Amino acid sequence: MSEQTRGEEQPAAPAGGDEALTTPELVIISGMSGAGRSTAAKCLEDLGWFVVDNLPPALIPTMVDLGARSQGNVARIAVVVDVRGRSFFDSLRESLTDLDAKGVTRRIVFLEASDNALVQRFESVRRPHPLQGDGRIVDGIAAERDLLRELRGDADLVIDTSNLNVHELRAKMDAQFAGGDEPELRATVMSFGYKYGLPVDADHVVDCRFLPNPHWVPELRPYTGTSEEVAGYVFNQPGAKEFLDRYAELLQLIAGGYRREGKRYVTIAVGCTGGKHRSVAMSERLARRLAAEGVETVVVHRDMGRE
Repeated sequence: MSEQTRGEEQPAAPAGGDEALTTPELVIISGMSGAGRSTAAKCLEDLGWFVVDNLPPALIPTMVDLGARSQGNVARIAVVVDVRGRSFFDSLRESLTDLDAKGVTRRIVFLEASDNALVQRFESVRRPHPLQGDGRIVDGIAAERDLLRELRGDADLVIDTSNLNVHELRAKMDAQFAGGDEPELRATVMSFGYKYGLPVDADHVVDCRFLPNPHWVPELRPYTGTSEEVAGYVFNQPGAKEFLDRYAELLQLIAGGYRREGKRYVTIAVGCTGGKHRSVAMSERLARRLAAEGVETVVVHRDMGRE
């Protein structure tokens, strides 16, 4: 029997078997030690994600491949990664490059916290920082920040847990990952006061201090930017409406780029002196604009009520 005859009698095996596999969703949870990585991972586990804690970064692509071969049993994978040294971080970068080359959609959640908050947490449990060696806790924190700087810049979602308790962190994770239909883009519009410091998890920061301060208007001082009295005063000032219009247009351009790049989360921080009047009013109006354009939007007034 000739080779040609055998080929006619024996159909070729189906091609593209691997292409038929469904690649699972992947979330990489990282960030500062003590900032809440375990809590974030537990939240995803409760939402039905397959969670792997402290998986060596080199094995992440293998885990994704195994998930793809699970016939849909492992559709969503979350991997918790802590960076213990430069070689560990380099291995993570290689894995991310491998995933990108394979076209795997992956998101990075970065847990952040202030030095003071992290020191208090380590001292409360009487544990050393994993990178402090023979030094102090603050030395370990500084070393870890340096190692994680590039990863933080690549993160799709940064959550500052400095002032969050466990329940508030879980609520933030639920807001981002619960539900069946994944929106194209989510935005958090956060008002803040410059005198209390910049939000560390902001992707964009805008300054409303060019507008007159309602604090110096006695009848408006007790109110906040959520009131019609203060909002009317703010948006009757020269440049206020123009600023809102033009910044909303700029965000339309940016949002289009985020969607093309697969970025799903953005935090926009709007600041004034105390975070009570101008930034609050501007944040409320800006959030309405974004929501009207199909962006799922949450408004947070970080410093309102602190005065």
